[in-house]
Amino acid sequence: MWRLHRGDQEIVRLTVTGADMPWTHAEVETLPGFEEFRPLFSEQERAAEEEDWERADVCYTQIRSALTLTFPDGGRVAEFMLYIHDDGTAGWRWHDEPFDAVNP
Repeated sequence: MWRLHRGDQEIVRLTVTGADMPWTHAEVETLPGFEEFRPLFSEQERAAEEEDWERADVCYTQIRSALTLTFPDGGRVAEFMLYIHDDGTAGWRWHDEPFDAVNP
């Protein structure tokens, strides 16, 4: 189970249901603290569907600046792009190093 945190507070649990590299897919269990971010994830999804990549990037930046994703072993994920869908599912990709370090 992967986890999403705001500071020390766990706000989402992600139970992996499959993968389509480089994307991982999961069922989402929201916890107290997530509701504050639900509109941001919804906005990000709408922006992607509308191919408004500038707006999607703004959402991504807000998500990454506020939240941390952890591996099942509890280690912090260096970089990730996470979509939490309104249907209770999620998809994300991740990397061991920040994306800027991967693509200088």
